[in-house]
Amino acid sequence: MSMLQLSIDPNQPTPLVEQIVQAVRHQVDDRILRPGMRLPPIRKLAQTQQVSRFTVVEAYDRLVALGYLHSKRGSGFYIAPQRAATIRKPDPVITEQAVDVAWLMRQALDDSPDILKASAGWLPQEWLDQDGLRRHLRSLGRRADARVTGYGTPAGYLPLRQQLQIRLAEFGIGAPPEQIMLTHGATQALDIASRHLIKPGDTVFVDDPGYFNFFGNLRLLGAKLVGVPRGLDGPDADALESLLETHKPKVFFTHSVLHNPTCADLSAATAFRVLQLAAKYDFLVIEDDTYADMHPGTVTRLANLDQLDRVIYVGSFSKTLSNSLRVGFLAARPDLIAQFTDVKTLTAVSTSEFTEQLVYQMLTDGHYRKYVERLHGRLDEHRDVTLRMTERVGLEVFHEPKCGLFLWARAPHIEDSAPLASRAAESRIMLAPGKVFRPQMQASPWIRLNVTFGKEPRLERFLDEALAKA
Repeated sequence: MSMLQLSIDPNQPTPLVEQIVQAVRHQVDDRILRPGMRLPPIRKLAQTQQVSRFTVVEAYDRLVALGYLHSKRGSGFYIAPQRAATIRKPDPVITEQAVDVAWLMRQALDDSPDILKASAGWLPQEWLDQDGLRRHLRSLGRRADARVTGYGTPAGYLPLRQQLQIRLAEFGIGAPPEQIMLTHGATQALDIASRHLIKPGDTVFVDDPGYFNFFGNLRLLGAKLVGVPRGLDGPDADALESLLETHKPKVFFTHSVLHNPTCADLSAATAFRVLQLAAKYDFLVIEDDTYADMHPGTVTRLANLDQLDRVIYVGSFSKTLSNSLRVGFLAARPDLIAQFTDVKTLTAVSTSEFTEQLVYQMLTDGHYRKYVERLHGRLDEHRDVTLRMTERVGLEVFHEPKCGLFLWARAPHIEDSAPLASRAAESRIMLAPGKVFRPQMQASPWIRLNVTFGKEPRLERFLDEALAKA
């Protein structure tokens, strides 16, 4: 018999099954339980711990699936032989890689605990409402109408689209459910629109600086990228008009609210100029509003002024609710939505109706709104801390945003922040240098900082030392 030491507390928030699984795993990893040792029979363990047999069965089954146990028919469950642990060595850091878009995305998505993702484009996992998600998942799983096995409809879960009609109306955007299509996050929304509208060799306009990962997607489609300089009030309208005299773009991809990476908002005057030029030079505008729910106030949107005539509006819940659920949407005029839905069906069949039902449930019971209000306060606190940190290390900011996730900052004596990003990578700190946010990867002194990491002593220490030597 094994030397299993187990103490289950029903008052803990951790489920009973998970308590058993964690206890066994830890004791195997610590070599308290050795290969070949037999665990207590299901009935006996259930009796001694005062839990149901089903709890023990589920825990043992999970441990088998994880490779910690193996079962012998008629005999019981035994500790399985353990494979030698693989020690992961840090990736070699190459200066060129440290300013490469794909490298940055791999670093951002790496779950290694020693990487400080100081330039990540999303909230840290511990900031997200995991308890609320689990609670709503359990509630949804008990509902008879939960779609846990079937495909969703091409346009997406109708009640959620109806709810989005209400939410967009709060922004002054009129969009009935028939003009809204649900997607696998904003990334798929942008990809679907791009696939349909852009052919190899087409010219597209983008913000400069702008959303670097999407630039890579456009290049894969064979598009020719032309950057429109971005200022505090949005795209430089005079520069845009000058560029339009030389180029004929199919689409202008831009970001109106809490612009990525500068965190600045579009002004009404600039919005009117952009839309006037779109009509005069006959191009569409795709407005990425991924960070909309991080802005608590009223702000100008192109889709509000245009009412989805030339503007295609993209939104998402990935940045605030869950990176994993990947529920986004786009809204456009009826003919474009029909075409986009065909592209979605051909390339992805459908999106997950179960996750769409989950988002709908969290929106309609008031949970999401309360969570976002708390998030605003927490971001405000960390933004203030990060602003003070940038002052101490000698960085100047593009502007001081009142809300949002980012600071766009530079050291006055540095012309190109790419070497700084390379040195940060050597210290296992992910910094996104300004050049990756530019359509042609031009040198830039700027870096994007995620304000949720402003309290990290490791980041301030690195910046202080690195900038002093620069």
